[in-house]
Amino acid sequence: MGESVNAALSKDSDITGEIRRQFSLPEIDPSQYSPLALAYIGDNIFELVNRTEMLHRGNKQANKLHRDCSKRANARAQAAMIRAILPELSEEEEAVYRRGRNAAVYTKAKNASILEYHEATGFEALIGYLYLSGKYARAVELVRLGFDSEDAKEQ
Repeated sequence: MGESVNAALSKDSDITGEIRRQFSLPEIDPSQYSPLALAYIGDNIFELVNRTEMLHRGNKQANKLHRDCSKRANARAQAAMIRAILPELSEEEEAVYRRGRNAAVYTKAKNASILEYHEATGFEALIGYLYLSGKYARAVELVRLGFDSEDAKEQ
């Protein structure tokens, strides 16, 4: 392998930058995306953080990992998380959250109220916005704060 390929595959490479590079994707302005598009990608980033954190807790069977991750990856849990971390948001972040929360959704959650579903959508939109803005540390920090608030409730 060439040195540049090794560098691109290094442990410290930026996955978003690598995706853009490999697929020749242009830079984007996340504020130009609809709140539901932001929530779409934010849901996946939330899931990636959730699964990564859960996996590093210890080696388990995949079905047990899935069960543990599912406790956090649902509208009710995400709504509780965003309510807990709302005071930590900047004005810009709160505006993005509100855009997502107020978006006209055409589906509903299985085990959550409509309000919880809207709050969760806002949370996912915020995570998507931060991800697309390249603010990875902040996106992960907010998810961690949300997890911390949920973990504290369980004890």
